[in-house]
Amino acid sequence: MTPLHAKLGRDLWRMKGQAIAIGLVIAIGVAMQVMMTGLVLSLTETRNAYYDRYRLADVFAPVARAPERVAETLARIDGVAQVETRITGMALVDISGRDLPVSARALSLPDHGVPGLNDILLTAGRMIDRTRPEEILLLDGFAAANGLRPGDRIRTTMNGARRSLLVVGTAQSPEFLYTTAPGEFVPDDARFGVIWMNRSALAAAYDLEGAFNEALVSLTRNAREEAVLDAIDRILSPFGGPGAYGLADQFSNRFVSEEIAGLEVSSTGVPPIFLAVAAFLLYIVISRLVQSEREEIGLMKAFGYRNGEVGWHYMQLVLTIALGGALLGCLLGIAAGRAMIPVYTTYYKFPFLLFRLEPASFLTGIATSVFVASIGGLFVLRRIFRLAPAEAMRPPTPPDYSRTGRFGAGLSQWLDQPSRMVLRRITRQPGRMAGAVFGIAAGMGLSLGMLTIYEGFDVALDRTFNVIDRSDATVTFAYPASDKTILELARMDGITLAEPVRQVPVVFRNGRLDHQGAITGLAPGAHLFRALDANEQPIVLPERGVVLSTALASILALEPGDPVTVEVREGSQPVLTVPVTGIADSLMGSPAYMDLAALNRMLGEPGRVSGAYLAVDPDRQASVHAALKDMPVVAGVSLRTEALAAFQTIMDSGAGSIRYVMGFMAFIITFGIVYNAARVAQAERSRDLASLRVIGFHTGETAFVLLGELAVVVLAALPLGILIGRSLSSGIAAGFSTELYQIPVIFAPQAQGLAIAVVVAAALLSGWLVKRDIDRADMIEALKTRE
Repeated sequence: MTPLHAKLGRDLWRMKGQAIAIGLVIAIGVAMQVMMTGLVLSLTETRNAYYDRYRLADVFAPVARAPERVAETLARIDGVAQVETRITGMALVDISGRDLPVSARALSLPDHGVPGLNDILLTAGRMIDRTRPEEILLLDGFAAANGLRPGDRIRTTMNGARRSLLVVGTAQSPEFLYTTAPGEFVPDDARFGVIWMNRSALAAAYDLEGAFNEALVSLTRNAREEAVLDAIDRILSPFGGPGAYGLADQFSNRFVSEEIAGLEVSSTGVPPIFLAVAAFLLYIVISRLVQSEREEIGLMKAFGYRNGEVGWHYMQLVLTIALGGALLGCLLGIAAGRAMIPVYTTYYKFPFLLFRLEPASFLTGIATSVFVASIGGLFVLRRIFRLAPAEAMRPPTPPDYSRTGRFGAGLSQWLDQPSRMVLRRITRQPGRMAGAVFGIAAGMGLSLGMLTIYEGFDVALDRTFNVIDRSDATVTFAYPASDKTILELARMDGITLAEPVRQVPVVFRNGRLDHQGAITGLAPGAHLFRALDANEQPIVLPERGVVLSTALASILALEPGDPVTVEVREGSQPVLTVPVTGIADSLMGSPAYMDLAALNRMLGEPGRVSGAYLAVDPDRQASVHAALKDMPVVAGVSLRTEALAAFQTIMDSGAGSIRYVMGFMAFIITFGIVYNAARVAQAERSRDLASLRVIGFHTGETAFVLLGELAVVVLAALPLGILIGRSLSSGIAAGFSTELYQIPVIFAPQAQGLAIAVVVAAALLSGWLVKRDIDRADMIEALKTRE
């Protein structure tokens, strides 16, 4: 070991607290990158392998009723590799112990052989016997959530007819990684399932013998998807085809892809913030170390060490901390990534999901850490190269305070000696104080940004389920029904209010921008479900025009007054151009609203509704639920309380749960910055503190000189930290927002108070650690301090 290596070890041991704090900040940044990059790779590869292994279709083409011979015409389209038809329909399932029926989607399996497209994975039991029409398979998650297993019987309502079906197995499918009940965006295994049946049995249930109502299509490698979709629509349009769509617009795949895209954005945007903070801390620490070791640098040069050797010695100190933090970050990233896997296997129904490590993420994390840390070190090394041995061995030139003015002179007469020392330090070294203030403010800003996001999630829940939706239950009809159905519901004993709604699937287009969604038709003066503006005031829906949600207006780049093309995907499927008349502040999904009568008039179907919002007497809920079970037109019933609980679960899992990880890491960074600021101040004033001890100051008075300075710096950083936090909050909220939910930026006083409390707590803990070292100072060593 060379003398410089021995000195390096001593330096690291002496500053171990600061080195550990900086290393943790670096480790956090690298861990976030390794974890998120690994999750992106794991989800992407698992999704693609699952899709390929079970032959998920590239195109889905629903239709009202088409003869089986039409499949041959579809197969002749240029770019089509394979076509498979099937039957699908909605069903209600009576679950023991539940007052309300549960919605389910029924799908056919071929009478002979296995599905050529959209195959299933059997997870328990056996496959259905094609000769027994009552046998079914259930979606694995739905069966588990409701305590169903092979051998059980369930009662269902299909196409208005009651049936008793035998569960012989459970299955999973790449088509249903993300499942929701009709009209909802939030998945809940207990409230929505999938039933697979023999094709001939399902055809008889839905009167579709010799016909199909959905075609699955796979494409050739060089196929133009848009051209294939147009050709399919032309063929199926005479049979009531609402419009084919590609895998990118398939409901389940769209949400899985958004999750992956969100992780990709976070993996590239979040780690640099942590590494930049670490570089700033390293610069302060190494700069202070070089300043305090001027004489040692002069001695090393006098003994023949070249500038490069001395510079490399200090760069090794920087690299040791950076590499140590990066390696720790790699280990933490692996552990965190593996810990997140169960969240995603619960949130998305993957049959398996192994955490895959991306070698490039390790190289990127380590290289970025070294690069960022080296930048801070290089600025310091310039000082070493400029120092001649004779100059370095002399004490540095005392700073010139003649131009600092007499700021605080009037205040000094009211202060004791230790307080005046604190005031002089702050006024005479404003640059260093400003750097410490900014560093602490940056850490507080990160904490405040995450706390603001927590508040935004809570506000999104409250506004969606208590302000916008104030109903007790939502009823979805199997098909657009007469508005007289609403009168029947309103007359039902126990229902105090019933308001109609109509959901119409459409494709919005604005030039090259498009979005597959729906228009929600609401009755004038709706009370149970409302379109609200940014001030939470009800929007009066006009007799002509559409009101877009904030998210949808952003997707389509539209403003009030702009025209938008609406391609209706049901009925006669008209293509219309309507004006945008307003923007609604919706935080869930990307809805669009119209006056119900205007919507029906635009479609040429007056007096039609697709569902209802209900207010139910709490004392009569059981009877209301029982009555809804007996209505053939009802395809599903959703309770607001259950939807709220499911949405809360979603926000606390998947990408939503990462906000807690990031918040915890932000708190660690805040402490690391405050602790380093205290340690740097202690190192810079070690000689002054030793002198105070020698001339008779008590340990408490000596500590006050240092801790008083830290207190002033922390207090000055608080308002700046609030400003930084407000700036970061918007970017973080945008990163967490998806099509499923949008996170508002809410600057709640409690969030700011908690962020301040975090900084103050970090300052108190750092101050206690520093004071403990001051109290343990060796008086003999203090007397040896060179002037």
